Amino acid sequence: MTENDGLLAGAGRDIDELGGFSLEIKSDRSPEDLRMNRPGENLRRKILSLPDSPGVYMYLDRNGTVIYVGKAKRLKRRVSSYFNRHHDITRTNLLVRSIVDMRFIVVHSEEDALHLESAMIKEYQPRYNVLLKDDKSYPWIAVTKEEFPRVFMTRDRNLDARYFGPYSNQQSARVVLQLIRDIFPLRSCRHALDDKGIAKGKYSLCLDYHIKKCQGPCRGFINRDQYGEYVTRVCAILRGETIELERRLLADMERLSAEWKFEQAQELKEKYDIVRQYNAKSVIARTDTAELDIFSYVADESGDMAVVNFMHLHNGAVIQSINLEYRRCVAESREAILSMAIAEVERRFSRSFSEVVVPFLPDVLFEGVKFICPQRGDMKKVLEVAMKNATQYLKDREKQAEALDPERGVERLMETMKRDFRLSVQPRHIECFDNSNIQGTNPVASCVVFRNGKPSKKDYRHFIIKTVVGADDFASMKEVLHRRYTRMMAEGEKLPDMVVVDGGKGQLSAAVEAFDEMGIRGEVALVGIAKRLEEIYFPGDSLPLYIDKTSPSLRVIQALRDEAHRFGITHHRDRRSKGQTVGELDRIKGIGPATRTALIRHFKSVKRLKEAPLSDIAAVVGNAKASLVHSHFHPSDKE
Repeated sequence: MTENDGLLAGAGRDIDELGGFSLEIKSDRSPEDLRMNRPGENLRRKILSLPDSPGVYMYLDRNGTVIYVGKAKRLKRRVSSYFNRHHDITRTNLLVRSIVDMRFIVVHSEEDALHLESAMIKEYQPRYNVLLKDDKSYPWIAVTKEEFPRVFMTRDRNLDARYFGPYSNQQSARVVLQLIRDIFPLRSCRHALDDKGIAKGKYSLCLDYHIKKCQGPCRGFINRDQYGEYVTRVCAILRGETIELERRLLADMERLSAEWKFEQAQELKEKYDIVRQYNAKSVIARTDTAELDIFSYVADESGDMAVVNFMHLHNGAVIQSINLEYRRCVAESREAILSMAIAEVERRFSRSFSEVVVPFLPDVLFEGVKFICPQRGDMKKVLEVAMKNATQYLKDREKQAEALDPERGVERLMETMKRDFRLSVQPRHIECFDNSNIQGTNPVASCVVFRNGKPSKKDYRHFIIKTVVGADDFASMKEVLHRRYTRMMAEGEKLPDMVVVDGGKGQLSAAVEAFDEMGIRGEVALVGIAKRLEEIYFPGDSLPLYIDKTSPSLRVIQALRDEAHRFGITHHRDRRSKGQTVGELDRIKGIGPATRTALIRHFKSVKRLKEAPLSDIAAVVGNAKASLVHSHFHPSDKE
């Protein structure tokens, strides 16, 4: 390939033939060209001479390094689109400003372009390309081609064996292996069995034989034909034919039972129950299609990472499920990422597709492949399962990242809350208020504090309502907010980023009045939460906000509200109980504070004190005071 010309290439062309780029390239782009994303004169001539054909293009920087590889159905139109406007995505603008030169390759079809693009991305690892973040090999289940084959899990694809899989993780492969081990007595030893060794008794029986997990091929206790029948059935399971195995076991069990061979029938029944239990977990749909391939797509909240889940079903049973993780660089479309994932599965696992279920159409037409976007029915249910797999993978990756960097999880939560509640800053410090009273008695309020989305119990506060008479929640809310924030301002403490009041429009209006009077409205974000439908109210907005029930933002607000309610109720209950206790004992003449404390400490409650006999009370406070207490609670006993 020359510096200025493109190549005509098929999708199968070896990437090594394309060579590398390391020469320094001089740019003729002026500062104005860079600012307006316009190409220089040399680059402009190349773009104008591009063909309207499918192909792959490569952008190079001043050092001759490939910084981006892309595919196009029409090369000229696609490449021109980078240089005829200012892009909304900052990273795309940075890419365009770094382009000094370009190369292109013409291919026969858009699908060929997709495969060649994938190969070139793997070769050059361009910094601005979406990259498949997958540095692991998936586990497979191997059935060796020995005289007495073994079945085991491996990541090595160079063995003399038949391979089944791949499996998304080791656990799913182990489940299948356990099913096989529970049903078929295959050997697990690594002996290279041969007729001479078996005849000479060269091999000793292992524990598996004694616990009836193996029938002893090493000592000739089972012939090749019988053992081969087991292997044939194992391969059928690994191909996903467990439904047929379940039917055969049931038929054999019923036949043996009819022949009065009940012990053998019981052995088959145990195996039948194992297969049926496995099928109940692995068969997710009863579709008309024997073989079905499904791709689903899920992106994280930031849009920087996307996960494509691929599942292959045989007679409704999942026999293959893998997740492909992509890191997006210049806001590649979801259709483009889905196309890349389909091509990756084709290449890596030597798969060919005829009918594929997808959530939306890819941006490449694959020859001979029919794409289905189901809206209802069994295929829709299957697609939803694939979506759940991709979503769970995304959640697991986020949890792993947060475990390594806890601040990352906090940052993500704070950004989510900032967006959901329309805040100008992250709500690192949130306070929530709740009132408690029973028919106006013992009115109290609670204030709980969350920092970085977690309770900060050392900052919790109780308030006894002082200026409000009766059950007036609105006036009580105003009093508490005034007392809380005038004191914080007087002591020079930093005000919270957000205040939540437990209640609807009424409590929120009272809070707004308090904030106006203190002059902090607009400085501190204020919201109210109504209990019935978890509605979020904002000052000056008559319509509530309904946050997604699964949103972490709503979970934090609910936790705040519940904690404020718990904290307030506990304090109110303690005050009411204390008031009742002190009020009852205070009316007994001759009983002072020390005696009251001793009685309550011993009997725990006034009720138990009332029921106690005179002798028990006397044991605590003496005969004289015991007589006063007992006479107060039992006036009819006086002589």
